[in-house]
Amino acid sequence: MSRTVAVVGGGYGGAAVAKALESEADVILIDPRDAFVNVAGSLRALAQPGWAANMFFPFETLLTQGRVIRDRAVSVDPTGVTLASGEHVAADYVVLATGSNYAYPANPTADSVSDALEDFRRSHKELLGAERVLILGAGPVGLELAGEIKEVWPDKKVTIVDPAGELLPGFKPEVVEDLRGQLDALGVEVRLGTGLTAQPATESGRAAAFTVTTTDGDEITADVWYRAYGTTINSGYLADGKLTPLTEQGQVPVTDTLNVKGHDHVYAIGDLTDVEEAKMAGFAMQHAEVVAKNITAQIKGEQPEATYQPLGFPMILLPLGPNGGVGQLPSPDGPFQAPATMVSEFKGSDLFTGRFVGQLGPTAA
Repeated sequence: MSRTVAVVGGGYGGAAVAKALESEADVILIDPRDAFVNVAGSLRALAQPGWAANMFFPFETLLTQGRVIRDRAVSVDPTGVTLASGEHVAADYVVLATGSNYAYPANPTADSVSDALEDFRRSHKELLGAERVLILGAGPVGLELAGEIKEVWPDKKVTIVDPAGELLPGFKPEVVEDLRGQLDALGVEVRLGTGLTAQPATESGRAAAFTVTTTDGDEITADVWYRAYGTTINSGYLADGKLTPLTEQGQVPVTDTLNVKGHDHVYAIGDLTDVEEAKMAGFAMQHAEVVAKNITAQIKGEQPEATYQPLGFPMILLPLGPNGGVGQLPSPDGPFQAPATMVSEFKGSDLFTGRFVGQLGPTAA
């Protein structure tokens, strides 16, 4: 008898686990969007809107055997998923993969490819005429955004402000030193250890000249600004407690097999989980492999044995445009520094587009 697997969320982990299981079970993917979104491409899409369609992989071609329901989950219990429409999707196995959310333009807000592309075109026009750009947040998003802007407009003045005292805390010193050197070469000004006394009066991403004051007492004048900090775990649909209590951070507690604690047939992957590691797409896809193996084993009547163990140190591929950037990757001897050429080859040149075409099918381009 065929088993039903409901996957809530069609991001990196959800799309991967749905694709892996559609030949093993009746897969139902639940997501309000009409496509998988490779959000790693969002910042390039802002600077180069003609490239933006490469980010989107329509679910109709991604899942050739599974079923897609365009809706939002409002509750989950051990028997299945309740949707905003009121429908209850019964399932033998449930995979929670709703991830986290962060500010546009790093994460598109539209649910359809056509609306998302229009958003990028409109945002690009705002940026086009801005000579001075302020980015709030010197994490990977803010740094990548600066790199994409400088790739298209080398003469724009780009300033990054962050209260943190250092770049990429926890990474190898030589990675941070390389990053600083590349930012200096691009002409990106990074002001660490200071914030703003008040947020800009203008809306993020809207072109209009403004002046702000830092907590150090300096004034910065710019023509457009972007928020590049803050994440929200997408776990509100679990707040009713019908499945599991959430952690203080709003995450789902999981076992080393990535089962939701207390439930042998419910799993969680990616940013939603309480796994202690950086919240990155690559880890979500590794989670997906573990869960796909375990559900396949259970369907066959076998004991699920695949487990997930965090690396224990941070990993990153941080492009600065298609050719620059820094990286820290795992090796048998621990973390090693990836040079810009490797960052470009693995990620920066196409932001994983080729990889996902091979795994998930054609883009919307």
